[in-house]
Amino acid sequence: MAISAEERRARILDVVRELGSVRVTELAERLGLPTVTVRRDAAALAENGLLRRSHGSVSLPQGGTPGHRRAGGAGPVVGMLVPTVGSYFDEIIEGARSAATTAGARLVLGISPYEAQDDRAQVERILGSGIDGLLFTPNWRPGAPDEGDWLTKLPVPTVLVERRAAAGAVAADLDAVVSDHRHGVLLALRHLAALGHRSVLLAARNDTWTAHEVRAGYAEAARVLGIEAHPVVDVHPWGTDPIAPADPQWLADRLADHAEQGVRAVLVHNDRDAIQLPQLLRARGLRVPEDLALISYDDVFAALTTPPLTAVAPPKQAVGTVALDLLLRRMSTGSDLPAHHIGLLPTLVVRSSCGALPVRG
Repeated sequence: MAISAEERRARILDVVRELGSVRVTELAERLGLPTVTVRRDAAALAENGLLRRSHGSVSLPQGGTPGHRRAGGAGPVVGMLVPTVGSYFDEIIEGARSAATTAGARLVLGISPYEAQDDRAQVERILGSGIDGLLFTPNWRPGAPDEGDWLTKLPVPTVLVERRAAAGAVAADLDAVVSDHRHGVLLALRHLAALGHRSVLLAARNDTWTAHEVRAGYAEAARVLGIEAHPVVDVHPWGTDPIAPADPQWLADRLADHAEQGVRAVLVHNDRDAIQLPQLLRARGLRVPEDLALISYDDVFAALTTPPLTAVAPPKQAVGTVALDLLLRRMSTGSDLPAHHIGLLPTLVVRSSCGALPVRG
């Protein structure tokens, strides 16, 4: 017969009082409970000051009796692993940092770079700093084998940020907070369709989960809106450094080729690959937006070029805020909280590059 969360947690405290310090895996074995359940219960007990946690182990709080929080009354420590800083993720980090400050938590930032071959090593490193929960953006590549099952075995609660495991994958049971990039692409194509464009090209990366969602959103939006889709122009066709911008001359040549075939509107993922295009296209006899309407994706640098680029703006800061809040809730309630997959909708920021008037003829 199943036992209540309260009873499970009482048994956990009894074992910790008996042993003083015990690994979560051993605790689960002694209690005959799934490790993931014990891990979440231990997180809830720690949030309430009833346990202390270090990497993979639990013990009584300082002083030997439950009821004390961290030394000095400090709140929980949250680790955050992102692929890069200095661009898209800066706003996500700021959202998480602000929410952590409001909640009395401390945010510890780490980088698991796009080119890293082993996310697990980066996670082990940040776990060693004594964090109580983890916000994590794994480097999942489209089409790669799912290897996220190890994430479900981590000793601390984990929330995926701007990543969601595929349906049926083990890691699909993890909490996830993402921008709904498919909706973002729909906004861009709907705006272009309203201006009279019945044919829209997508130039996009193909090296991240976000890029995969943008490409899938393009196919879906074109079908829903009844506009002509084209084979996607691969922004990084040679598998170059995934965080470097594309060769802008090469990309401008490809767009000019399509313009010769009658394409008059393009969506480019992402900003860094789009911001040089107006100048380069002008050198090829194409004016933005008069000859080619241009929308970029991400809205990090889009406003800084001439003309300013209309851009899809994912809710980056809100993603960080919501992810941090969800992680703190998970840490306090443990397995009593159902897994959450939260998708936040992007907006479209209309500027000069897509044209303000309907297309003629």
